[in-house]
Amino acid sequence: MHKTIINNRKARHDYEILNTYEAGIVLQGTEVKSLREGKANLTDAYARFSKNGELWLIGMHINPYAQSTVQNHDPLRDRKLLLHRMELKKLRRQTEEKGVTLIPLKVYFKNHLVKIELATARGKKKYDKRAAIAEREMKRDLARHQKNKF
Repeated sequence: MHKTIINNRKARHDYEILNTYEAGIVLQGTEVKSLREGKANLTDAYARFSKNGELWLIGMHINPYAQSTVQNHDPLRDRKLLLHRMELKKLRRQTEEKGVTLIPLKVYFKNHLVKIELATARGKKKYDKRAAIAEREMKRDLARHQKNKF
């Protein structure tokens, strides 16, 4: 059972999604409490490999927990992502291709753990975005026409 906390809707508009992966994320206690309140943002977040082969999430904003004391977390700190070694190798190979990047799509609770859905993605060009919008509007008009017909 999944309880989605936040979605990155802009990612599906700006990127062509190639593959998706589920990863664990290393968090502090106040970050989890803030996520339970739904106070986070994935808009400018991305994932990157470090020199020692670890995968890190950069740019995810988690608001400080309101009822916390002085030991509150840094809202924009880099967070380590947890994947199996073979998945990390596969992701590294895929991201070494030109134009492929790792972006987070959503953050959710799975049982009692916070998980993140990562995607390997390739950026869309402006004309690709226009084509997607035109196709969506065409489908919407067709559905509206079908509805009025009956």
